[in-house]
Amino acid sequence: MRQKASSEEIFSTMSVPRAVRAMAVPTVAGQLIVLIYNLADTYFIGQTNDPAMVAGVSLILPVFNLIPALGILFGTGGGALLPMLLARGEKEEATRVAAYCARLGAAAALGFSLLLLLFMRPILGVLGAGENTYAHARVYVLCALVAGGIPTLLANVLSNLLRSLGLSREAGIGVALGGALNIFLDPLFMFVLLPPGHEVLGVGIATLLSNLISCGYCLLIFCGRQRVIAADFTAPPPRPDSRRAVYAVGIPGSLGALLFDVDYMVLDRLVSGYGDTALAAIGIVLKAERLPQQICIGLCQGMVPLVAYSCALRDYKRIRGVMRVTLLAGLAVAVLSVTSYELLAPQIVRFFIEDPATLAIGTGFLRVRSVAAGIMFFCFFVVFLYQGLGMGFRSLLLTVLRWVGLNIPMLFLFNRLFGMYGLVWSQVASDLLTVLASYLLLHRDMRGWS
Repeated sequence: MRQKASSEEIFSTMSVPRAVRAMAVPTVAGQLIVLIYNLADTYFIGQTNDPAMVAGVSLILPVFNLIPALGILFGTGGGALLPMLLARGEKEEATRVAAYCARLGAAAALGFSLLLLLFMRPILGVLGAGENTYAHARVYVLCALVAGGIPTLLANVLSNLLRSLGLSREAGIGVALGGALNIFLDPLFMFVLLPPGHEVLGVGIATLLSNLISCGYCLLIFCGRQRVIAADFTAPPPRPDSRRAVYAVGIPGSLGALLFDVDYMVLDRLVSGYGDTALAAIGIVLKAERLPQQICIGLCQGMVPLVAYSCALRDYKRIRGVMRVTLLAGLAVAVLSVTSYELLAPQIVRFFIEDPATLAIGTGFLRVRSVAAGIMFFCFFVVFLYQGLGMGFRSLLLTVLRWVGLNIPMLFLFNRLFGMYGLVWSQVASDLLTVLASYLLLHRDMRGWS
């Protein structure tokens, strides 16, 4: 039986296509499980046919999305630095960075949970919880976010750190384990173990338990890999330059995740001006388009540690090879998704709803939004590439340009100029401009590679 490749082999001696496959395939699989997991709670609650329960769980999504954003801050920030330190032989500093990121992640989760507990009523009120939905939303928040905040965020941070150490398969299993368990435990607690009327409590408990188990698995794997770095969570803080490097990469990544959600909220708000049917249609389309997005994000996440390790060694030839393989794989996914969505848009929308009016609008929306798939991948690709290169300012610049400078303003502009369909075409236009700016910046920076 072939022995499993070590982290150093994956980073330095394995052929580029095999290395990208070893890092990206488990990450993509984990992203797909996360996608299914994100839909599971709403799907099973929907089986109750109780609109108040569905709304109570659904309106928590913007708050729930803050956890991955915090996870990116510490997990991606530390994850981009660890391969560089390992490439330079600085294992002790890598240990300190990993411990620092894990401790800060747990502290941030604790603070986040306490804020939710203390200010739950006003926060849920801002999110739109009314008389019928507040009780359901409160139960879900108490279980999934107040009690489950630390394990959920820590699992996110640890999975990123494991990936950065070349343990992409183990990180993918950790992510997938939480999602798979949640899908299994949701109906078990909702319809078997708890009495009718407590379905939201069942979903909350299932989410809490699945994230606890996922976090425990990641901790066991992390602590069992002493040959890579020492798993010492009591290690002293890293050097000031290492801390700056963590935030230089982590803050742009975290900000990008937050602005991604803000863009979706603005889009929903503007589409709501065209009625409930249009709002339902765009909601379905935003869910459907997540499939190619999650695959492309998984590819880019798998690329980052490989680029970071080679960057520390100034092996620009290998970086170019990793870039080329990742780009080809992402563009293949984009072409396949555009073709499938253009041909099968009615069937995809009908999977979610049979209403003729919503089906007609949703089909048109999906065919327009799918055009942006390949363009959007290149936007993700360049931002993640700069994270791997440790060039946090470049990543931040492109993130702010894309969301604050182009996407959100163009939503308002295209809505005024072209109406309802202008809202979906704005994504294509803004991403084209972002790709142009990204290419010019990257082309200039790559001229110095030798």
